[in-house]
Amino acid sequence: MTGRPEHGRPADGRPESLADLLGGRGGAVDATVPPVAFTVGWLLTDRSIVGGVAAAVLAGSAVAGWRVRRGDRPRSVLIGLLAVCVAAVIALRTGRAADFFLVQLFSNAASALVWLVSIAVRRPLLGVLVGVALRQRGRWRRDPALLRAYGRGSWVWAATYALRVAVFLPLWLGGQVVALAVARAALTWPLVAAALTVSWVVIRRSLPAGHPGLRHPVAPS
Repeated sequence: MTGRPEHGRPADGRPESLADLLGGRGGAVDATVPPVAFTVGWLLTDRSIVGGVAAAVLAGSAVAGWRVRRGDRPRSVLIGLLAVCVAAVIALRTGRAADFFLVQLFSNAASALVWLVSIAVRRPLLGVLVGVALRQRGRWRRDPALLRAYGRGSWVWAATYALRVAVFLPLWLGGQVVALAVARAALTWPLVAAALTVSWVVIRRSLPAGHPGLRHPVAPS
């Protein structure tokens, strides 16, 4: 026992975490399947980009169908499948297998920039996402303690995207397709799980003792 209050609980009284609120792990696992399928197909067809693309699109379609049956929102499913198709087109057009991972490289660079800007303008993206999940609109921004906590937690997520760019970029420049697939898998679900855990710890430790938690922003008197 630490003596600190639980910062937010769902209706059943179970301690709540960012994984409960954001549910990021499942989507992260799904995102690893098409790149791995591309690499396996590429290798099995004697390094044929067409073979890799066919495997990736089939895998992406299977993942999309499974996600729809699981009850995921059609829009997010279509975005995921579209990303696979765009990556496939880029690889086919350039004739370079490593370019299948170019979309991922650019998306992580853009994400790192967005998270950093959100912190700089005092609208940390972690707070925005949790606020949407809790249907708080902008009420959390009027709580100085929550604003500070979300800002600190957002640094964790900005760092995850920057780490991916730092790993992916030299591998892409070197055309290391297998290494890119391994890095994509290693830096997807495990990194998301770590970011969810670490940013939650950062938020909890940033909130003062006695704060009612994420679900109950405290406006200054």
